[in-house]
Amino acid sequence: MNPICKLFSIRYPIVQGGMVWCSGWRLASAVSNAGGLGLLGAGSMHPENLRAHIRKTREATRFPFGVNVPLLYPEMEQLMQIIAEERVPVVFTSAGSPAKWTGWLKSHGIVVAHVVSSSYFARKCEEAGVDAVVAEGFEAGGHNGREETTTLTLVPAVRKATSLPLLAAGGVASGAAMLAVMSLGADGVQIGSRFAVSEESSAHPDFKQLVIGLQEGGTQLALKKLVPVRLIKNKFFEEVHQAELRGAPADELAALLGKGRAKKGMFEGDLEQGELEIGQVSALINRVEPVAVIMENILQEYHDRLSRMGAGADFRF
Repeated sequence: MNPICKLFSIRYPIVQGGMVWCSGWRLASAVSNAGGLGLLGAGSMHPENLRAHIRKTREATRFPFGVNVPLLYPEMEQLMQIIAEERVPVVFTSAGSPAKWTGWLKSHGIVVAHVVSSSYFARKCEEAGVDAVVAEGFEAGGHNGREETTTLTLVPAVRKATSLPLLAAGGVASGAAMLAVMSLGADGVQIGSRFAVSEESSAHPDFKQLVIGLQEGGTQLALKKLVPVRLIKNKFFEEVHQAELRGAPADELAALLGKGRAKKGMFEGDLEQGELEIGQVSALINRVEPVAVIMENILQEYHDRLSRMGAGADFRF
C-alpha cells in the first residue's frame, strides 16, 4: 500500500496545502471527500475561529483531515490546545523547528508531518520523530526556502536523506507533475496553487481570476530579509522590489509589509496593495473548477501517463 495513503488513511496520495486565506472548511472537506487529505490553514485563523472550522469540516466529511500550523504563529499554545481538544487526526507544521511540538502532538495521538526546504532539515525532522516530510521546492507559493532549491533537485536529495514517507510540493498541479516527482522518490504530493483557485477555496473571486490569467514570470520570490515569500507582481510587490534593490534593511521592509496585507489581497480582493501569494505553476492554471473535477483530472492524467510509460506496481495506488 502507498505509504502516504496508509499513514493518513486516505484513498489517494494527494494532500491539499494549508494555505492562508484559501484553506477553510469548505476546501478541506471537499478534498477529503474526493479521496485526498484536506488541510485547514491555521496561519490565517485565530484559535476560536480555527475551532469553528474544525467542527464544520467534521460535519462536512467523514474522512480524515488535518490542520497546517506555521510554527511562528503568535497564539501557538492556544491553537495546539484546540487541535488536541478537537481530536484533529493530522497536523502539518511549517516555518519553524519540528522538535518543539512534534512530541507533544504525537502524545495526543496526532500524526505529524513537517515542511522542509532542504535535506538537512529533513534529517532534523526524522530526529524529531515526525511521521512524514514535505519537500517543498522554490517554485511553491507562499513562504519559501532561502536556498531557492527547485522541487526536481530537492525531492531526490530529501529521499536520500530520510526514509520517512515523503510528499513533494512546489510546481505540482497536474497528474504529469505528480508522476514526475514520484519517479524521483516522493510517495505523494502536496498541492497548493491548484486548490487555491478552486470553487471551494475561500480566496476572493478577483484573486482567483487574477491567478488564472497569470503568465510565466508573473510571480517572484521577495522579502528574503524577512521570511521569503513568492508573490504576484502587483503594485505592492513593485514597492518591495524597489526597496530591496536599494538595499533596504529588514525593519524597513517589515514596516512596508505591515499587518494584514495578505488578508487584504487574497481574502478581500485588493489586487494592487495586497500581498498576493501563489506558486509559479499558476501560469499553467487557466480555470476555476470544483475540487472534485480537479482531483479527477489529476488522477486521470496520472494514470494515463503511467500506462503510457508502462511503469511498474510501485507507482500504483
